[in-house]
Amino acid sequence: MTVLDELARPATEDDTVCGVPARLVAAPASTAEAAALVAAAQDLSVVIRGAGTKLDWGPPPRSVDLIIDTGRLSGVVEHAAGDLIVIVRAGARLDEIKLGDQQLALDARPGATVGGTVATNDSGPRRLHYGTARDLLIGITVVRPDGRIAHSGGKVVKNVAGYDLGKLYTGAYGTLGLITECTFRLHPTPPAALFVRAVAPAAAAVAVRAARVAPAAVEIDSATGELAVLVEGTPAGTGERAATLAKLLGGEIGEIAPPWWGVPPWPAGGIGLKLGVPLSAVPELVASGAAVRGSAGAGVLYAAVADITAVEAIRGLCVRLGGHAVVLTAPPGVRETLDMWGPVPGLALMRRVKDQFDPGHRFAPGRFVGGI
Repeated sequence: MTVLDELARPATEDDTVCGVPARLVAAPASTAEAAALVAAAQDLSVVIRGAGTKLDWGPPPRSVDLIIDTGRLSGVVEHAAGDLIVIVRAGARLDEIKLGDQQLALDARPGATVGGTVATNDSGPRRLHYGTARDLLIGITVVRPDGRIAHSGGKVVKNVAGYDLGKLYTGAYGTLGLITECTFRLHPTPPAALFVRAVAPAAAAVAVRAARVAPAAVEIDSATGELAVLVEGTPAGTGERAATLAKLLGGEIGEIAPPWWGVPPWPAGGIGLKLGVPLSAVPELVASGAAVRGSAGAGVLYAAVADITAVEAIRGLCVRLGGHAVVLTAPPGVRETLDMWGPVPGLALMRRVKDQFDPGHRFAPGRFVGGI
């Protein structure tokens, strides 16, 4: 009996990825067990599942023989407080990681796991100050599609085949193998945080940056016309900076974020896009008529649109403005007719990396750029 026989169970009707049903589901409890599982599943197509909060992102896989569920790969492995470092397993929920007076400064979607957040390079409003998952990740442990365990960065100074594995696996949507552990750089938890909210145009974000108040986030919502700025730090310093912003924007100060803060603008089952444009182009993007929400300070926003024609219109606008647009999610029947990723430079190199790491194209087949 193999590890696959021991761990796998028949899939149920709930075990699907973008509408594609799986045959088997397995949940390893350690990196070693995961490696043995992957080694025993060499003839199977594989999709990784964390909490499932972003499992509907991206194109559907061509097939799903096996879902590897990371739910048992949970918990903090080590918290080196003196070094501002934490090592955490991929299945751990971000909102359950408690580190005392230190924080892993990733804005977690409700229920999202570490592995899923890294695999999609997801980030929230505070990316402006702290960076994305790719910026905070300093080490990673993965199981490659051939079943070998590889480490890179962090406390283990070992790279494989000259690659920075952390950079490769971040945002790869599980197409290069299974992430089992991540090492992150931490930040002190600020003792105070205040929000300044005002009905103001996106162009006001320029004035916020010029005010030198060191905002942790500057967010805009086209539906309400509201600009919201988060400032963090000591109670006295945070209060002073918030007062400066309130006067500048004609806004109000509070301790609670607006209800739209960090929430995607699309409804369940809708078409949702991630947009990236230069900061100077944010006002035009917000004024495009689409439901747009996100960082007016970092130029990363999210949009909800009604149909394929609207997708092409907003993608064309982003390209004209010097940016890009990726469709994250769309309902069945629509996603199959869309080029969800759009034009992406470096596709030939991505194909070569995929061929080297996963020559059988078994992991998340078809989920990434260009059908990778």
